[in-house]
Amino acid sequence: MRNGSVQHRPFFKVLVANRGEIALRVMRSARRLGLGVVAVYSDADRDALHVRQADRAVRIGEALPAQSYLNIPAIIAAAKASGADAVHPGYGFLAENEEFAQACKDADLVFIGPSPQAIEAMGNKAGAKEIMKKAGVPIVPGYQGADQSDEVMLAEARKIGFPVMIKAVAGGGGRGMRLVTDAATFPDALRSARSEAKAAFGDPTVILERAIQNPRHIEIQVFGDSHGNAIHLGERDCSVQRRHQKLIEEAPSPAVTPELRAKMGEVAVAAVKALRYEGAGTLEFLLDESGEFYFMEMNTRLQVEHPVTEAITGLDLVELQLRVARGEPLPVKQQDIKFSGHAIEVRLCSEDAAHDFMPQSGRIARWQVPEGIRVEHALESGSEIPPFYDSMIAKVISHGATREEARGRLIRGLEQLTAFGVTTNQAFLMSCLRHPGFARGEATTAFIGSHRDELLAPGRDGAFNPALAGLLLYVTNPHAPSWRDGRSLAATFPLPARIEIAGQAYELEVTRERDGSYTIANARQDRFEIDQLDSDAIRFRHDGVMDNARFLRDGDRLYLAHRGVPLAVTDLTLAAPKAAAANGGDGKVRAAMNGRVVAVLVKPGDRVAAGQPVMTLEAMKMEHVHKAGIDGVIAAIDVTEGEQVTTGKIVAEIEAG
Repeated sequence: MRNGSVQHRPFFKVLVANRGEIALRVMRSARRLGLGVVAVYSDADRDALHVRQADRAVRIGEALPAQSYLNIPAIIAAAKASGADAVHPGYGFLAENEEFAQACKDADLVFIGPSPQAIEAMGNKAGAKEIMKKAGVPIVPGYQGADQSDEVMLAEARKIGFPVMIKAVAGGGGRGMRLVTDAATFPDALRSARSEAKAAFGDPTVILERAIQNPRHIEIQVFGDSHGNAIHLGERDCSVQRRHQKLIEEAPSPAVTPELRAKMGEVAVAAVKALRYEGAGTLEFLLDESGEFYFMEMNTRLQVEHPVTEAITGLDLVELQLRVARGEPLPVKQQDIKFSGHAIEVRLCSEDAAHDFMPQSGRIARWQVPEGIRVEHALESGSEIPPFYDSMIAKVISHGATREEARGRLIRGLEQLTAFGVTTNQAFLMSCLRHPGFARGEATTAFIGSHRDELLAPGRDGAFNPALAGLLLYVTNPHAPSWRDGRSLAATFPLPARIEIAGQAYELEVTRERDGSYTIANARQDRFEIDQLDSDAIRFRHDGVMDNARFLRDGDRLYLAHRGVPLAVTDLTLAAPKAAAANGGDGKVRAAMNGRVVAVLVKPGDRVAAGQPVMTLEAMKMEHVHKAGIDGVIAAIDVTEGEQVTTGKIVAEIEAG
């Protein structure tokens, strides 16, 4: 462990060593305490909202995290140049890096977090499990040995028994993590986990754990101070996950009784005191179906999902971090902690849930948040979503007297949120919240995997939405007769239209009737009467029901949100037919998203089969394997490892045969 302890002294200006919504979140609490705030930014974030809202902002490097938000010397230099005397790391990037905490100490900067030695002790999953085991905390059986050879790892996996979890020893956020169900797939999963861990954390070392089947993911929020005080703020249930990354978090957990809460809290506080831990931290546990819980890891930082704890306790966790870092005692004792109602948070991510949660980057054409509900974000209409960072772009948090009230408010909030221009998981989140299993509080970590087809199924408006899109494309065309003219115009001849939604083409006929209504013919006929048409919203009647939708027309693109479900529509009426098959049927492998080439798995002359992996790209901290679309021979590799590519770029070419 490194030498040094937490520094305590007054500070007056805080540099936030992060970006996006968490940077703004930290600034908000810091300013309320009368502190100045400094932002840092990469070239990709030059015009970002967190940069413009800070008192001062300092460039720290190029777009890739390794050249900016992970560049310790650049961040320390930025703090010195801006006159900051404290650093808040947020979460992600360097938040759990003991080298960064030590560098702040060496530079005479207050690090708003635990000591370097506490971060080091808990940051290594293998070491943390040993510490917790000695402290009497139950842990999951596994292997944390120094011998990382392929042979030993496979042998240990067999000893543990499949299924097993591979986890990056320095990891978090689901990166460097793989669930392996049998010995045959273990070697490939091990290589992939190591590659992702190396790219994300600079350390390819992994551990193995027995996979607990259908557990709950429960975490306990803890705080410690320099005066020997330690408290817990109850639990959060983070079971709804994809790719081992949380999507929905709530407090309290539907599965935790007051007795179990007291037991888990007691264990967590004992661990904090044993570590002499200062600041915010979270102990994460797996809770099995019998009520037994097992320690997974400790996060030595603020969590993404901290707002749900704030909602039910009435405490500002960032403010507590700042006060503890100044050497103040915790202002509350365990007996003072009261829990009020229920809170749920969802993570809005720029990803395509229908295509294996593929990350999406690009420009947010329109961004509007609902009133009366907490939304943590750093977006505005026109904001760019770069491909270099995490796909989470916002968090939506609801609070209610009961769980059902909180769930209803959150669904309503998502229905009212507008995010046009980049594909998000907005509709998928609403499907999760509406699912009967989630509504009953029964969701485990297997929830999305078990119900994926249901959650991705088109809603009740699946057949109606193409008709509404056809109507909007027609009435927003500058050459179309005004909808206001009512009965003053004769009926029009049916006009053919061809549109595309989510890769599916629809042939429509649009007719303006003599009475001023509109008929859209597809596989069925839909009749609309327009009550109001503004530049961004429409109110209409359909089958005797008044309804409304929000939209944005951008040339031959139409963005539409109806009942909270966003759609991106392309007008193909005047477009030439598509030529090459996007699925690689023409022998060309195309980048599925903006990303960086991290592994080229074949070379020219290699024979490949359809479905065989040929290349791995990384986008928004996740790896995505690209496969051959046909049988044949690799004719060309058009990129090199480390190269940044754009969506649709040809990365490999295959000759059939």
